Amino acid sequence: MLTFSGLARAAYCPRQYYYAERESTGPPPAARARRDLAFRYPDLRAASDAALATEPIERSPSAYRAALDRLADRDDWAALTDPTDRERRLTGRECRGVVHKILPGDPPTPTFVSPGRPPEQGVWRPQRVRAVAIAKALAWERGEGVPAALVEYPAHGVVRRVRLTTRNLAAYRRTIRTIRGIDGPPPRLDDEAKCEACDYREQCGVRTRSLRSLLGLDGS
Repeated sequence: MLTFSGLARAAYCPRQYYYAERESTGPPPAARARRDLAFRYPDLRAASDAALATEPIERSPSAYRAALDRLADRDDWAALTDPTDRERRLTGRECRGVVHKILPGDPPTPTFVSPGRPPEQGVWRPQRVRAVAIAKALAWERGEGVPAALVEYPAHGVVRRVRLTTRNLAAYRRTIRTIRGIDGPPPRLDDEAKCEACDYREQCGVRTRSLRSLLGLDGS
């Protein structure tokens, strides 16, 4: 059965998914430390500048506290800080994995905690796909619809909602089809930014070209 994390990898790059599935490594310690911030919002909100300077946050202490103050104005602040379940393993019809929080409500809201940074608006596409997967898995388990999930970016004090819209469901289904169609290494992407940031760049053998080369200015 597909996993939530594998689905997000495939949405980012099918070739990265291919290589990652052949390893069994978990998230690095730095990523785990950032995810842990999502379970400490009230304490972090009250922390001093000196204390926040020792935390794996990606904003200045004053900006981070201001971001948490904005979170505290949300209707679901109490649920974010006191979820019904934490680190809950879910098994849906197509995907399984760990959902980091389940917020109480009717229906409940599952949450994925990202160690990275949020986009200017909304949620990155791989994380939208993962959010749909966790909502569908929780719905499958409960036998009733779950119309949305949250993506938390605790190192930035940001929480975004992902609704199961037609567009997001279509992205999820395309990713499922992509994974099921993989039989050997998928074609390489023509995306230098993605390749430069990929942990599997060496195994993949991607050769990215500089901007000067792409413009024909390198003398070759």
